[in-house]
Amino acid sequence: MIQKIRPSVCIDSVFEGVALPEACRKVAEAQLPAIEFWSWWDKDLSELEDSVAENGLTISGCCTKFVSLVDPGLRESYLEGLAESREAAERLQAPILISQVGDFREGASREEQRECLIEGLREAAAVLEGSDQTLVIEPLNERIDHAGYFLIRSDEAFEIVRQVGSEKIQVVFDIYHQQISEGDVIRKFTENIDQIAHFHAAGNPGRHELQSGELHYPNIFSAIADTTYEGFVGLEYWPVDPDPVGALREAGSWFAKLNGGEK
Repeated sequence: MIQKIRPSVCIDSVFEGVALPEACRKVAEAQLPAIEFWSWWDKDLSELEDSVAENGLTISGCCTKFVSLVDPGLRESYLEGLAESREAAERLQAPILISQVGDFREGASREEQRECLIEGLREAAAVLEGSDQTLVIEPLNERIDHAGYFLIRSDEAFEIVRQVGSEKIQVVFDIYHQQISEGDVIRKFTENIDQIAHFHAAGNPGRHELQSGELHYPNIFSAIADTTYEGFVGLEYWPVDPDPVGALREAGSWFAKLNGGEK
């Protein structure tokens, strides 16, 4: 059976401080199919490949190096990091490269920084030509987690991606961040689903298990499944329960229902 939307566990948050082999074993124990993580450059990629293979997992994505895209003086450094990240993602068979865009630069207008971001993403698209990777930019909330960050709202991210005009550049829609930044998350991602190549999810408030807080994730995931989206939803949170497996397994059952599995 083809699974239209699939969960992916961010091991850098859900299993923070846990060794790679054990984190992968726990994800497999929760009966989930994939992992993702932020930094590839501080991991033993051979160990990662072995752990993923031994547990029957895939890798949905990882981050690019954290270099600002709104500072033209850092453009070359960003693109060099992206080329290295593309190479790592190709080795790991990870289709998604997640990119933050950097903090707002004091002394430069927002429009100037926005144009710098668009120009940088057009150059980034050229770096990814011929690869199987898609770069997704991530709008984050500034009220709780990322004070000073440039890209806050998904609607601006969608407009930027449309101006870039490349299938290689899309958006990661983080449901937790956008609930804080703008709300109305189902309408926002439904109306812009053609610009989304990855999702993230966490409970709000607190950024803990999906079962906590005000977001009713079974309904949200059902709304995603009703769109044309086919891909991963990254479970990116810090668990309260010292053993995260139970909550992960329950979340996995929501996806199984949507994909026609056991109720």
